[in-house]
Amino acid sequence: MDTTRLVIEHGDDRMHVRLDRAETRNAIDQQMVDELHAVCTELEDEPKILILSGANGLFASGADIGQVRERRRDDALAGINSALFVRIARLPMPVIAAIDGYALGGGAELAYAADFRIASTTAKIGNPETGLGIMAAAGATWRLAELIGEPLAKEILLAGRILTATEALAVRLVTEVHEPAALLTAAHALADRIAVGDPLAVQLTKRAMHAPTAAHPEFDNLAQSVLFESPEKMRRMTEFLERKKRP
Repeated sequence: MDTTRLVIEHGDDRMHVRLDRAETRNAIDQQMVDELHAVCTELEDEPKILILSGANGLFASGADIGQVRERRRDDALAGINSALFVRIARLPMPVIAAIDGYALGGGAELAYAADFRIASTTAKIGNPETGLGIMAAAGATWRLAELIGEPLAKEILLAGRILTATEALAVRLVTEVHEPAALLTAAHALADRIAVGDPLAVQLTKRAMHAPTAAHPEFDNLAQSVLFESPEKMRRMTEFLERKKRP
């Protein structure tokens, strides 16, 4: 995959994608959107854990304002960023956002689409879109309220509150805080813990958690019926039982 906005590292069970546009503080432009769609295509075809991070001491300062200023009604209706973030949220395997420095506007919304968010001590997370005459329309208006509750989400979306790493941890928007130099090590450690599980069981669990309430418990029963027939379930449970027999 040829990229100009992303630095990609491939592993056996994970992919690390680093946003890298130093001149714009990793702002998300159309080229980056296109490259992230290509990442999604690869991970939909060959499911792996995805780690998202940013270069240059920050995650992403937001959407590229130079491009957004020129967008009109039809661009909004096309959902340029929202369609991408929905696709990232729906990837088969978990997505980890490692937030260093600023994650603002579209950068914050990208992080909200991840399954896990961990942060460095320098993290600043928020949505200042209304100050620019637009709204956070790529998932924040509904994802953020689900993640941290409506009152605080309204402070962020309507009153421009920016959360520090400590504040984000207190409301569980992020689940870990580390020194900047240790952030990626922590992201890979989390990926290691995920990778211990059976990939199919992880994928179906994620799908069940994202299914609408009305789909339960039927969806869970169907997913479990698939896993009950899998060779990996038999192998793992046989090994578990054999370990219990050992003196």
